[in-house]
Amino acid sequence: MRKSEFKPLSFSTTLRNPSRIISFLEVLASFDGERLTNDVVEKVVFELIQKRIYQPLFSQRNFSQKDELSENDVFEIIKNSPQNHKERGFEKGWQSRFDTWYKFIMELGFCFYEMNSEICITRSGRLLLNSAENESKVANIFLNAFVKQQTNNPFRRVKNANIPLVLLLNVMKTLKERTGESKISLGEIPLFLCWRDDDSVALADEILKFRSMYGFDVPTEMIYERCLELLDSTNEVRFKKSQICGESADEYVRKMRTTSLISLRGNGRFIDFNTLKKEKIDYILRQNFKPKEFSSRLEYNVFLSNIDSKIIEEKTEIVFADENKLKEQALEKFAKNYTKEQIFNELLVLKNKNANSKDVVFKFIPEPTRFEFLTAIALKQNLLNVKVLPNYKIDDEGILVSHATGNEADIVCVDMQNLAIVEVSLMSGKNQLIHEMLPITRHLKARLKESDFAIFVAPKIFEDCKRYAKFIKYDENLTILNFNIDEFMSVLKAAKSVGELNV
Repeated sequence: MRKSEFKPLSFSTTLRNPSRIISFLEVLASFDGERLTNDVVEKVVFELIQKRIYQPLFSQRNFSQKDELSENDVFEIIKNSPQNHKERGFEKGWQSRFDTWYKFIMELGFCFYEMNSEICITRSGRLLLNSAENESKVANIFLNAFVKQQTNNPFRRVKNANIPLVLLLNVMKTLKERTGESKISLGEIPLFLCWRDDDSVALADEILKFRSMYGFDVPTEMIYERCLELLDSTNEVRFKKSQICGESADEYVRKMRTTSLISLRGNGRFIDFNTLKKEKIDYILRQNFKPKEFSSRLEYNVFLSNIDSKIIEEKTEIVFADENKLKEQALEKFAKNYTKEQIFNELLVLKNKNANSKDVVFKFIPEPTRFEFLTAIALKQNLLNVKVLPNYKIDDEGILVSHATGNEADIVCVDMQNLAIVEVSLMSGKNQLIHEMLPITRHLKARLKESDFAIFVAPKIFEDCKRYAKFIKYDENLTILNFNIDEFMSVLKAAKSVGELNV
């Protein structure tokens, strides 16, 4: 086995957001208690591809227009998607691809597996699956994992020894004590990726030393040079600047924001404490979490999967009126600072599953939740004298951190004459009908005015949703309008009032 060495922290980019992790875990949960064999791997692969949770390039090129994949389609995709990939302990090919998907989920304590051993969905994994519709609770479950997830664990052969989230919170605390501000520039994030230990005071000193010379605009080359020193390396091919100072830094911010403890500041240039979570942050800092030694992957996995009830508990730290005011201020700000065309272009990024946002703020918001935020901004920008009332959860900057709860419409849009509820989803196929159209009907029936109507927006509308909308109009006189993203943008460009959306 290769000797441990210093390496930059990296997170799986295959599973960028919690909803994707949950989707993968749901498929594996079907085999909970079964022995992991080649046959089980093949069944997991088949289901992930059929449900379009994982889409190989061949699938994207040849089956992008299909709402559902047949068995023959899936077999053809698998046949034409050889996996030139090898992971330790797994055969080259789809076995190793399976481990690539699930290793990070296992590292967070949500499942455990080894070839020819029993698959286990852990207690925290079950809790995650059972909480899938409650994003605030999902954030707490990820927080429960990240306050213990450490760099030097049995899944990673590295010498770096710290708990990334706890290191970040402690550095912010030290900076607050030293300077009066706790914020971290995105340009300083590579130092966190390469830091060797859990000495947060030394890391804060390092950051302040750079700031004394360059302020918050430290040249990337200087940070990269220091990172290579921390890694005891001069190998710029192995440790690429674009990786350490770009992709890995961005993914680090995404993962830290998964916990809901971290806010974006300064139009995406900084990260900081989410002051709405101060009580939870203080609790974590009081626990003085430290890296531990583990004799096996299983021992570490059990440790990660243990539940801390104080972390898991949901607690609102903002009154309703203040939350709505923050949302309104944020919408006003984004509607003013971005052009209509920029917001429409960001919506088009969501339509293309292979595209990624380059925006300094939007790229850190997971795609499903970003869809709600962009839609609310677009409504605010394009309609006159309208009140846009989103129900998503926010940080202390008014930026969306999680979906509206299941019993609320995503967005309510109202003016003097009309009210519309707007629901958006990146789901495809029959899931749209089950998970979106039926709840929309309930939300609409709860309103009594005849002029009220609902709008459902998705990258592509499933045909059964169109038929359902016609039926519910005939049966209960409820109006549900289905728009794909292009159609929604076209209607929005032409409309000036809420009523003009009802076309």
